[in-house]
This record gives sequence, structure tokens and C-alpha cells, in this order.
Amino acid sequence: MHSTWPGLSDSGHNEWYIGRFRELAARGEDLQGEARLVEALAAPASRLLDAGCGPGRHGGYLARRGHHVVGVDVDPMLIEAARSDHPDATWLVSDLVTLDLAASGQPEPFDGAFIAGNVMDFVTEADRATVIERVAAHLRADGFLVVGCRTSQGFTPADLDAALPVAGLTLEQRFATWDLRPWRADAEFCVSVARR
Repeated sequence: MHSTWPGLSDSGHNEWYIGRFRELAARGEDLQGEARLVEALAAPASRLLDAGCGPGRHGGYLARRGHHVVGVDVDPMLIEAARSDHPDATWLVSDLVTLDLAASGQPEPFDGAFIAGNVMDFVTEADRATVIERVAAHLRADGFLVVGCRTSQGFTPADLDAALPVAGLTLEQRFATWDLRPWRADAEFCVSVARR
């Protein structure tokens, strides 16, 4: 098991997490900033990989917008919630460290992929670069990868920059937020766009 995600050993946390976002959605909260950025990069009806999809709020939104979405998460309870709430996409239980979607019946490469939220914080430090490499391996030539991460702990921008060349990716853009505020060295969050 490569994830440090607490839900793997604490189903109560999973239930809280799923319920929290269902409640926010029911109240009409805007939960789609990350997905809107991904959609801005994607052509209509793109094939998109939601890596570390959780209960599917981003991939579900993109599927409703006409994209062909495959979401993967190591946690079966989160995948079950994604399948229930967002039936227009394909949701698979898979560890990002050993990701091989061809073996799961998804051999076609993706136009783009995204790792949103704090997914990389829930992967062991030794495996984070491998996750970038495995996700990138599923992209077509010229496909994009968007990665969001905190800057002060976990998977930092410097860690990502070191992992990109090994994964065959080149950094194109970096922002301080998902709504594209300019990058600055003291930003608390980082959104990076890389391309194969």
C-alpha cells in the first residue's frame, strides 16, 4: 500500500469527506474551480484522467460537460461514491504508484490529466515522483498534466520540477491558485501545467 490517505484505515473519515462535499454541493457552493481550469486546457470531448479522484466532483463535472473521463483512486469507498453521484464517468480503484489503466480495460491514451486537491500529500514521499511518471505515461503526445500542491509541506513545487523531466514532461505555466492568480515565491499553493 503506497498511500498515506487516512481513509484507507478509517472509514469514518471517508464518510465525513463524502458527506461534506455532498452537503456543499446541495447548498450550491462552487466546487468546480479546478475542473474549470482543466476544461480551459482541453478540447471539446477530450479524454481526461482524474488521478486521485476521490468522490468524483471534478471528473463528474467534466463528464457532464461532454468529456470522456476516467477517474482513479486507491480508496474503494470514494470510488463507490463517485459511481453513485457521477454515473457519466468511469471510476476505477487503482493505486497511482502502480497505475496501469490498459490492464483495467482503458488502453487509449489521455488528452489530459489532473491531480487536484492535496492528493500528493497522501502519497508516501518516496513514491511521489513515481506517481507523476505513471500518470504521465498515460498521456498522448502533447497531452497535458495539471498538478495542484501546497508549497510548504508534502509535495512542493521543487519536488514537482525535479520529477517532470524524468516523466517526460515540460513545465509550461505555474500559478498561485486554481483561478490563475500569478505565481509568486511566497504563495501557499501552487498549480502547475506541464505537457508531454
